[in-house]
Amino acid sequence: MPRLLLAAALLGGCTDGTTASPARSAAAQDSAVRPGGDPARQAAELVAKLSDEELVGQLLMPYAYGNAADKVSSGSVSANKAYAGAGTPAEIVRKYHLGGIILVSSSADDPTAGTNKTTNVESTAQVAKLTGGLQAAALGLPAKIPLLIGTDQEYGQVTRIRDGVVQLPSALALGAGGDPALTEAAWKAAGTELAAIGINVDFAPDADVLGAQPGGVIGSRSFGSDPKLVAGQVTAAVKGLQAAGVAATVKHFPGHGHTTVDSHSSLPVLSQNMGALQEGDLPPFVAAAGAGVGLVMSGHLDVKAIDPGVPASFSGKVLIDLLRTKLGYQGVVITDALNMEPAERWGPGEAAVRAVLAGNDILLMPPKLTEAYKGLLDAVRSGRLPKQRLVEAATRILTLKFRLAAVPRPDASVVGGDAGKAAARASAAAAVTVLRGPCSGAVVTGPVRVTSAGSETARGWLEAALTAAGATVVQQGGSEIRLVGYGKGTSDLSGSAAVTVAVDTPYVLRSAKGTLLATYSSSQASMLALADVLVGKAKAPGRSPVPVQGLPATACG
Repeated sequence: MPRLLLAAALLGGCTDGTTASPARSAAAQDSAVRPGGDPARQAAELVAKLSDEELVGQLLMPYAYGNAADKVSSGSVSANKAYAGAGTPAEIVRKYHLGGIILVSSSADDPTAGTNKTTNVESTAQVAKLTGGLQAAALGLPAKIPLLIGTDQEYGQVTRIRDGVVQLPSALALGAGGDPALTEAAWKAAGTELAAIGINVDFAPDADVLGAQPGGVIGSRSFGSDPKLVAGQVTAAVKGLQAAGVAATVKHFPGHGHTTVDSHSSLPVLSQNMGALQEGDLPPFVAAAGAGVGLVMSGHLDVKAIDPGVPASFSGKVLIDLLRTKLGYQGVVITDALNMEPAERWGPGEAAVRAVLAGNDILLMPPKLTEAYKGLLDAVRSGRLPKQRLVEAATRILTLKFRLAAVPRPDASVVGGDAGKAAARASAAAAVTVLRGPCSGAVVTGPVRVTSAGSETARGWLEAALTAAGATVVQQGGSEIRLVGYGKGTSDLSGSAAVTVAVDTPYVLRSAKGTLLATYSSSQASMLALADVLVGKAKAPGRSPVPVQGLPATACG
């Protein structure tokens, strides 16, 4: 397929009656080309025509400052010039022949916020315009190769686009629901909305398996502590996203779930032996590979059983010997953010070269784009980095782009629509768990008072949902419903609570009195589902996907 046809297919090319999005470029709108042929062959033919500079660009996925492609504030211009030597996001795309770009933002409760130096997200309309402008910049280059535009939309704590699109419950909540069909439907609905605003890569789902003990850093980003359950949920999420035309990314290979150290700030150690890794950490990654996942993200993790002292993201023993050779994964490997502390033991140029030599195909968020690009180009020209390694990586990336081209992009009208809301409600309802207390009828009667140890937004949503469900909500007196979570410990508990609800990981419930429930998520859908259980309109079918000391997985077996 010629270069322009790949561009048209990725950005337009609707073949099923789907209306073209206004954010698409004029070139895409003018094309009625349908993708066809073998993606790997087509990618190889296109890669053979690329210069060294274009090949290097395909491997880079930086961030940029500003919320528009061509017009940004003076502060963003200065920041972009310091980072990349160009003033606007579109100029950065053109200067480096970029293969991809990540959209970032952060919130107060986001454990990954430290690596996000800016925000590109204001609204769904703004994101759609930004992605359209970025793609237009890529299509204006001689190669006419569209971008991979990614973001971290895990749902739960790590969610970049929070307003205007469906908000699923957390992965842990989906694990509690234990229904892969619901999970696949939810992620397909969510992916459809992402695709409609121009996002074609999601750095999700999290494939980490939690350890049996509380205190890990991944928390509710994971589907649970049972490798088989997590594998099933990860597979469902991958299938759902990719059916919508969004490439899924499983992370953090080979598994971050047993660590108590945050890889954003230091290098966590995986002390498990190889047998434990194979049985406890790798199954979700193996399952995702079998489901055709688009990308695997390498973790900044010290895997003692394989390559002691070397981050997995820079280890050929982990990425080539294990992931590629032993597990047989043939797709794209992307680093975790290279502006995280374990990756900054080397300068940006050296880190880029080492990461590619170790087996990564895409370099995510290099801390200094100018240096990463120069480091790769110099290494190719000196022979340290074989050109064939660049060709191999770029071919995988272009193969993924051709695969994505086969899925028509949805119309913008799906964003924030009923289908997404219904999928979120269904998956949230399946998650609600009673760990102690009644299994039928109203959990609490009479006037109720909602208090929260964390999210006031969730408290407001629950109050509104309870009122709509017919409960009497008061600000003083009444039976206290206490919302707790986010790992803050027993100080969050209220001794006067009649009902305590974990809206994140449920470990704190081991120390709570009275009736105990868990939603594992503070989304609006989760609060609506909780209200229905509290007033007796629905049962709580969920089972805790992690062990809680002294409590059953459900009191309603």
